Amino acid sequence: MANGFSADGLALLSRTLTGYADRGEVAGLVAMIHRDGELAQVDTAGWRDREARQPMRRDALFRMASMTKPVTAVAALQLVEQGRIGLSDPVDRWLPELADRKVMRDPLGAPEDVVPASRPITLEDLLTYRFGLGWGRSALAPQLFSLTADPVASALGIPAESSDPDAWMRRLGELPLIAQPGELWRYHTASDVLGVLIGRITGQPFEKVLAERIFEPLGMVDTGFVVPESDRERLTVLYSRAGEVLDHPDATAWAQRPRFVSGGAGLISTVDDYARFARMILGRGELDGTRILTGDTVDAMARDRLTPAQHADPPFNPPMGQTMWEEQGFGYGVQVRTRQDGIGPGVGAVSWPGGFGTWWIADPRHDLVALLFVQSSNIIMGGDWQIPLGEDFLSLTYRALRD
Repeated sequence: MANGFSADGLALLSRTLTGYADRGEVAGLVAMIHRDGELAQVDTAGWRDREARQPMRRDALFRMASMTKPVTAVAALQLVEQGRIGLSDPVDRWLPELADRKVMRDPLGAPEDVVPASRPITLEDLLTYRFGLGWGRSALAPQLFSLTADPVASALGIPAESSDPDAWMRRLGELPLIAQPGELWRYHTASDVLGVLIGRITGQPFEKVLAERIFEPLGMVDTGFVVPESDRERLTVLYSRAGEVLDHPDATAWAQRPRFVSGGAGLISTVDDYARFARMILGRGELDGTRILTGDTVDAMARDRLTPAQHADPPFNPPMGQTMWEEQGFGYGVQVRTRQDGIGPGVGAVSWPGGFGTWWIADPRHDLVALLFVQSSNIIMGGDWQIPLGEDFLSLTYRALRD
C-alpha cells in the first residue's frame, strides 16, 4: 500500500480512466491523487489534440472555467485578513454601481415591478453567491448570461460584448436585483463582481493580485489568464460533448489578455498547479511552509452558509441542479460536503467543478486531494458529471483507500 491506498485499487482506477479515452467517450484526461501530503498517483490517457494525435501529457494546460471561482474567493479573503474590507461591510464604497439597489418583487416576474433593497450588498453576499444576481431561474437570466466575460463567451459561442471591468459593472448596475441581498443563491456573476472588487480595493489589475498573492507564493508556475505562444503546444483542444472543436491552440481565445479578466471563469492551469492550490486548502491555508490564509479563515470558507430554504430551492431549471444541495452546501466560493453516504468524501470536503470538464476535491477527513481534468464543454452541468466518468473516478478513488 502507498499512502494508505490499495495497489490493486489504484490499478483498477487507472484501467477505468484509460477505458474512457480508449472508447472515445472523452478525448483525453489527466487525474491526480495526493494523500498524507504525498503524491499517490497520476494518470494520463488519450489525446490533448485528437485530430493531430498528440498524446495527453501531465503538464497539459486546461481551461479552468469555474474552478477560477475558489481562487477568487481566496484572494478576497486575504483582503479580509489584511483589514482592507470586512465580511459584513457594504461594497458600495468600491462598487458604487451596486449602491441603492432596486429589487424585483418576483424573480420570475416583471423587471419593472421593483421595491427598494432592504440593505446594502456586503462582501459575504458576494462570497456566498447571494447578492441578488446570477445565473439560474429568473426573468433576467438571458441578460446575465450575456454578461459572460471573454474569452469564455467565445469558447461557448455566446454573443457577449467584450467590455472592460468598469463598463461591465455599469451594465450590471443597470439591472434590478432578482431578490433581496442574502435571500437567493444564484450562480457565477458574484465571482466576476469579486474580481472587480479585488482590483478596486488593491488598485491593481485583478490578475496581478492573483499572481503576486497566490500563484507565485504557491509555485503555480503555469496558472494565469493567457497562454503564451511558447506554451501553446501544451494547451488541450476544447471539445463539445459531441466532439466539435470549440477552442484550438492554433487560434485560442486565451492567446491574449481579455479586456475583462473574469474572476468566475478565466483561468488556465495544469493538474500539478491546481493540486498545489487544493493542497493549500487541505492544509488550512498553508503549503510547504507558505501561508496563504489563516486556518480559521479556511475553516470559515469551508462552512455551509445556505439556509434550509436555500437548500430546498433548485437554482436551475430541471433537470439541472434539482439535487444540487442534497449532500452539499456552499461556503465562501466553494461547495461543502454536508453528508456522507457510504464510501466517499467526508463531511467538510470542499470542491467546485469547471464547466469545461475539470474537477477537484480537498477532503480533510481522509487527508486527500483528488483532481480529474478532461476538456469537454458541458460534460459537467449543475455540479454533476453528465457521463459516469466523474462518479467512477470518485468512487474508485475512495474504494482504493485502506486506512
